[in-house]
Amino acid sequence: MFDFEYQLKNLPDSPGVYLMRNSLKEVIYVGKAKNLKNRVRQYFQNSKNHTEKVKAMVSHISEFEYIVTDSEMEALILECNLIKKYSPKYNILLKDDKYYPFIKITNEEFPRVIVTRNHGNDASRYFGPYTDGSAVYAVNELIKKVFPLRTCRKSIKEDGPKTRTCLNYHINLCKGPCNGLISKEEYGKIIDDVVDLLTGKDTKITNKLKADMEEAAENLDFEKAAILRDKLIAIDKINEKQKIISNNFENEDFIGISQDEVDSCIQIFFLRDGKIIGREHFILDNTGAEEPTYVLGEFIKNFYGGTAFIPKSIYVSKCNDIEIMEQWLSLKKEHKVNIKIPQKGEKRRILDMVEKNASHALEMFKLKHKVDRELNEVALTELQEALGLDESPSRIEAYDISNLMGMDSVGSMVVFQDGTAKNSDYRRFKINTIEGADDYGSMREILTRRFTHGLKELEKINNNEMNFEAGKFSIFPDLIMMDGGKGQINVALEVLRELNINIPVCGMVKDDNHRTRGIIYNNKEIILRPGSKSMLLITRIQDEVHRFAITYHRTLRDKRTLYSILDEIPKIGERRRRELLKKFGSVDNIRKATYEELISTPSMDKASSESVLEYFK
Repeated sequence: MFDFEYQLKNLPDSPGVYLMRNSLKEVIYVGKAKNLKNRVRQYFQNSKNHTEKVKAMVSHISEFEYIVTDSEMEALILECNLIKKYSPKYNILLKDDKYYPFIKITNEEFPRVIVTRNHGNDASRYFGPYTDGSAVYAVNELIKKVFPLRTCRKSIKEDGPKTRTCLNYHINLCKGPCNGLISKEEYGKIIDDVVDLLTGKDTKITNKLKADMEEAAENLDFEKAAILRDKLIAIDKINEKQKIISNNFENEDFIGISQDEVDSCIQIFFLRDGKIIGREHFILDNTGAEEPTYVLGEFIKNFYGGTAFIPKSIYVSKCNDIEIMEQWLSLKKEHKVNIKIPQKGEKRRILDMVEKNASHALEMFKLKHKVDRELNEVALTELQEALGLDESPSRIEAYDISNLMGMDSVGSMVVFQDGTAKNSDYRRFKINTIEGADDYGSMREILTRRFTHGLKELEKINNNEMNFEAGKFSIFPDLIMMDGGKGQINVALEVLRELNINIPVCGMVKDDNHRTRGIIYNNKEIILRPGSKSMLLITRIQDEVHRFAITYHRTLRDKRTLYSILDEIPKIGERRRRELLKKFGSVDNIRKATYEELISTPSMDKASSESVLEYFK
């Protein structure tokens, strides 16, 4: 039995990290403290000043542990690592760890301009990050049209061996450095123009293009004039994607917050060389009652502790632990990073704009949520009436099977709560007992596994052996939907009957054009009005369960394919296969990888990286 009184009395007066655990020994919260004794004791003192979230967390704490560190900085680093490891329920977590794309000018004698999501600590130049992936690829394509730069992966040296030019040279998209047709110095001038364009100093480029276009038109060389005109249009499109709002030419992020009684919205603007190159907002659920300084501090730890590029300066209106945060970010970036709170002037004006956008984004989120909720209520009521159910089906579970010629059979379960997809409750099943393309047998397996697990969890909950919220399958649906006809429905009904569970089951059917037509229930096909809210909901559920099953199936198939292909590459063994798979995820990504990206992969060296490039070449 955990002795709270003894443990609290003997907490050290030292910096460190504490972990709160529930009755199942699961970590539900990770925090850092300058003084462990003072910080941890606060949770178990008078709760009237605690937020509802903290009260709920404390009610589930069965024990805690702590790790003493030498400094508050070490505590912060350890806290970030443990939050990543455990994803505790009561910590503020971002829903995803985004790899934003950059435009990269490679560090080569004849550089290339590419798009990458890996910001390496090399001598290459990076521009970004950009939050709009499609936009950055569009910008890169426009750069290729304007500037005749090489796109091949050849290792080209000015005094190295010459090779034959490719098609790009003959259609004027490359100057042919591989064949010595342009000097390193002249090529470098083109790269300088690209840098000027990406940093907003494009006046010289546009003036020259305009002059050349006018000269070509005067000489009646209309084809050349048209090409130059198209290049000017391309430059204008690039500039459209980057709005100049500052005279400062540093890398800066501006972070604003807006809160209501329930949620918080964080808005972040990315400024590079005085231009907004992207913006992003994050809705943090159930954090509206938290202090904004705390929420902003947790966001900064989450966001910059992940994959985000760390700028030179970060501007916020308020934040906890600024000094220690600056030290931590400077350590990560290996360069001085400042967190500033502007009071007036240009920076304050920009931050006000960011906070205004955060407020607008939160309002739009709430409005959309309200409209969606009302539409979903109508859809569920229509579905209840169509099936003759006693109550509206608040929780709906849908199931599907996916395989290719009997290979890599998988099952998927998606959950819709009150008409909205509840991704946290989705489950995937790898078929274990069925061989070949037996959809009925596979469906029987996954339904049996799902509801058997649910019954076992309910038994443990009734015996106080686990918390209800800890169960992954303990919540049963009000309605089960099968992505198929009567055969699939009968399989589900048989499984439920064997387990003595009573849940209505219907099937979602499609017409000859593979569009959702209606549902089958009690051996009758019910045609719902096309365009009705209930029909739209069923279509959404059917598309989602199918997508989820196909995605998992492709993941398994791609892993198997990737391993089989990597087996053929010289100097790539088991460890390197795992590392390449972990970093790039697919054969196509490895095929597109640069030498710098390959060699920066753990366990890869010069010889193995060159071997991969040579294989795909």
